[in-house]
Amino acid sequence: MTNKANPGLDYKYVSTPNWHTERSREMIKKYPAIRKLMGPEKSTKYFIALMVVAQLVFAYLFQNLSWWFFIPLAYFVGGFINHALFVMVHECSHNLVVKSASGNKIFALICDIAIAIPSAMGFSYYHIYHHLHLGEYSYDPDIVSYREGNIIGKSPLKKALWLTLFMFSQALRPMKVKHYRLFNRWIFINLFLIIATDLLIYFFMGPAALGYLLLSTFFGLGLHPAGGRWIAEHYETTTGQETYSYYGPLNKIAFNMGYHIEHHDFLNIPWSRLPRLKEIAPEYYKSLPYYKSWTAVLLKFIFSSDLHAFSRIVHPDRHPSTLKNANV
Repeated sequence: MTNKANPGLDYKYVSTPNWHTERSREMIKKYPAIRKLMGPEKSTKYFIALMVVAQLVFAYLFQNLSWWFFIPLAYFVGGFINHALFVMVHECSHNLVVKSASGNKIFALICDIAIAIPSAMGFSYYHIYHHLHLGEYSYDPDIVSYREGNIIGKSPLKKALWLTLFMFSQALRPMKVKHYRLFNRWIFINLFLIIATDLLIYFFMGPAALGYLLLSTFFGLGLHPAGGRWIAEHYETTTGQETYSYYGPLNKIAFNMGYHIEHHDFLNIPWSRLPRLKEIAPEYYKSLPYYKSWTAVLLKFIFSSDLHAFSRIVHPDRHPSTLKNANV
């Protein structure tokens, strides 16, 4: 496929599969101890509960503040917390919170109470595509469609606006994926549960309380210091490298989401043990370029004419039969 509407603006097409498959095979053969890192992290469920309760308390306490305080608090406090809760939904999608698949789905639904948008089950479903079909245009929902990419173009203003509204782009993008199932039982449960909890918050805590939660999600998943990871993870800034890690201070409040190469190498290792993976197999990571600032990544993406929505490596599509064992 090529960008017919704008031939001068296109993805980098390669004929090889994504590099993580071969890397992980080599690493597990060389370092069998990596297997001991796999499996759920017991503490995660407590962090989920703490953050959801904290957000509900903040929503109640902040609702009567003036907008001069309300909006910055939603950005700098709520934005980081709801971004972290989205990371926890990500952990649930890999069954890394508890052992049972249904238990992980329940904890993802709990995260959505503070996120205030019924997104957990939809994300959990299409995120499996992202891992099994990384960099494949027809099946990887992390890759923008040609139409979306052409709208964004190279304009700094359009790129900034796109990042500001990123949660909407992310919500609609799975629809470009072939064979995408829009609804299943868990997605219906997610939809009705969050509508119900939103209504409860609205009527018993007040509309401003619900507004705080929604703004926290809007900010945390958009043009925000933590939101820099949307660009940092897979946009090609070093020739030939399709995944990047971030080793900066925000990992402390983003549950090591910056360890993204490590995560794609072994998606069944939880957030708490990803630094240990890097320690066990240092030669697989120490020579790779990485980021120290998500904010710097955002600014570079916005203002550099060399970076745009098509700055991605694209591999040949594979048939989605590989999803037959996906936990959906």
